[in-house]
Amino acid sequence: MQPLLSIDFLRFGLESSLMLSLLGLLLVASGFLALIGINIFELLIGRRLRVPLPGPLVAEANLPHVLIQIPVFNEAEMVAEALQAAAALQWPRDRLHIQLLDDSTDETSTIAQRIVLNLRAQGTDVLHLRRADRSGYKAGALAAGMARCDAPYVAIFDVDFRPPSNWLRAVVPMLIADKKAGFVQSRCEFSNYATNWLTRIQGLMMDAHYTMEQATRYRAGWLFQFNGTAGLWRREAIEAAGGWSADSLCEDLDLTVRARVAGWHGVFTMEPVVPGLVPEKVRHWRVQQRRWSTGFVQVTRKLMKQIWTSDCSFGLKLSSSFLILIQAFYPCAAVATASILAGVLLRGGDATDYVPLLDGFAAFVAFIAIGLTLVPYLVLRRGPLHQYLLTLILLPPMMIYISLSNAPAILKSSFGGTETWKRTPKSRALPAGASTDDSFGDL
Repeated sequence: MQPLLSIDFLRFGLESSLMLSLLGLLLVASGFLALIGINIFELLIGRRLRVPLPGPLVAEANLPHVLIQIPVFNEAEMVAEALQAAAALQWPRDRLHIQLLDDSTDETSTIAQRIVLNLRAQGTDVLHLRRADRSGYKAGALAAGMARCDAPYVAIFDVDFRPPSNWLRAVVPMLIADKKAGFVQSRCEFSNYATNWLTRIQGLMMDAHYTMEQATRYRAGWLFQFNGTAGLWRREAIEAAGGWSADSLCEDLDLTVRARVAGWHGVFTMEPVVPGLVPEKVRHWRVQQRRWSTGFVQVTRKLMKQIWTSDCSFGLKLSSSFLILIQAFYPCAAVATASILAGVLLRGGDATDYVPLLDGFAAFVAFIAIGLTLVPYLVLRRGPLHQYLLTLILLPPMMIYISLSNAPAILKSSFGGTETWKRTPKSRALPAGASTDDSFGDL
């Protein structure tokens, strides 16, 4: 009798954990459903809810000083092109200031120093900033750079991103026009999108993130995040929010939330687009996703109470909570997967009891996945429809994989544990037509 009671108790626990995890997934999914609904509403009324204010015409002599910051850590392959792209920005030379925030421990610094000297000889103001240690990681480097320049506008680019030469001409007027805009976030493209199936999956997700999530959140007046790159900040907003903080691995989201609580909002622009890179190997993607997931949990622990005790409207508090809780998807998916597998084993391999629940949930997830990814895929002309369908089919198993991989770190962070900031290794974009579809061997 005792073993039967133990099995029944275990089965009850598994089913309870499954239901709770599915409820968590539904909570996350409801935020995405709202975004899809907003897009449908805009289609019905025939207009966008919000667009960036038209920038004023500013005389060349009155253009403001702008600081370009490029954080780098052991990325020798890309540092030269990053500096050259920053120097090519169309802006008065006496008001364009570039900082390479170099915490490298390899040959990156030697390569960078040579490029910096060449650019200085050509009349570009470039500072190669080296710190004694990596304290605060990226946030620490950005703060150290700001202390060396008082420019009222600060642009940030990760070393693998290449702003087009007209980027500053397009985005600076957006902040000048909107006095309460703390930052402008540009949509990002990814030069290595078609390298292999992993990059196609990421491309599908990133297109949905920028085109459906970020853009829609902005148009609805919701909180949307600065992505850590391809953005321009107003120094006044950074200072009003308390400056850069290394309390979390997502210093970009941390600053975004604090700036919003301090009364500043962001502006999202689809054009001009800024190209960058996504990880080409699964192990590198896993590092990136773990850092993001852990950072979101840390920001939630730090700022959720501050959000709900602020003077922000109820709607803004709710949308902000949806944003910073979005990474709850991963532990919920991991728990749901583990509970189902354990439940099937307890039933001697019989999954019949789970089929109706899984069928309904799969249909719900498919609706959201298609609703978020199909429109960007078509609008951005990413390729034939059959390729979209193949990529979409690969998305769920990869999300389950990353959920199981990241769950321990997320749970550790939820209970106050800390993680070390780890750079996401990336390769330079391959020539057109090149292929490295063997990247899944890293699984």
